[in-house]
Amino acid sequence: MKLWLNGDIMEEAEARISPFDHGFLYGMGAFETFRTYNGFPFLIGDHLKRLQFAMDKMGIEADLTIDDLKLMVEQLRVANGGEDGYFRLNVSAGVRGIGLDPSPYKEPMIMLLQKALPKPPAERHAQWLKLRRNTPETDVRLKSHHYFNNLAARKEVTDAKTEGIFLTEDGVISEGLASNVYWVKDGTLYTPDASTGMLEGITKKMVLALAQAEGIPVKEGRFKREDAEGASEWFLSNSIQEIVPISLFEGQSFPIDGPVCSILKYLYKKKTKLQIESVE
Repeated sequence: MKLWLNGDIMEEAEARISPFDHGFLYGMGAFETFRTYNGFPFLIGDHLKRLQFAMDKMGIEADLTIDDLKLMVEQLRVANGGEDGYFRLNVSAGVRGIGLDPSPYKEPMIMLLQKALPKPPAERHAQWLKLRRNTPETDVRLKSHHYFNNLAARKEVTDAKTEGIFLTEDGVISEGLASNVYWVKDGTLYTPDASTGMLEGITKKMVLALAQAEGIPVKEGRFKREDAEGASEWFLSNSIQEIVPISLFEGQSFPIDGPVCSILKYLYKKKTKLQIESVE
């Protein structure tokens, strides 16, 4: 497929990035993944806000607006045949010499990639990961180029249908390899909070807003494995797969049509039919 790179749409084979880009040399870059529905990039405002937060932390100066991103997505989508897609927006710090210069990056490399949407899974399996969740790059987790913890942990999971779930060094439930995680116990929806080193998911933000609007009790916090014992439902969320029930977790079966997961899936799907830029 074609890609968008610093204002130009080109074939993938034509794209060039300098080896002196600090996104390559030092991991100074951030990205967002999202999908389009009927051509509209769902929750694009929230994705841009999270990206801007990461860029501010890294000192990367890029003047991107929601309208800019909408236009980029539309141009690339049309160039690739007009179908909805899985998009990755990447902002890398840009070219600078070798060395840890803390001054702002004023000429970042901006790239938008598109690929075909995968078929959404009806269910997933899950397992606890042995490798622990690393600490965030700063005071909170950024969606940055520092991704080896996830890739290293992925080697533990041999089945593509299975999601690995991270624990922190002190045994607190954090997040999945590429998802946020939830469970239901006694009618309450539980999910880890940001203190566990997990990424504050954009889809998670919508899920919790829907749950609260529906009157489902929600508890975010630091929970260990024993705190989740007796759960009646488990499920995952991310921007590409949306909300996916876990049917098998470490040998224990769970329903794929649990009442909480089912209503949230239904409500989320309704929201995707609207052109919503931000949850709030």
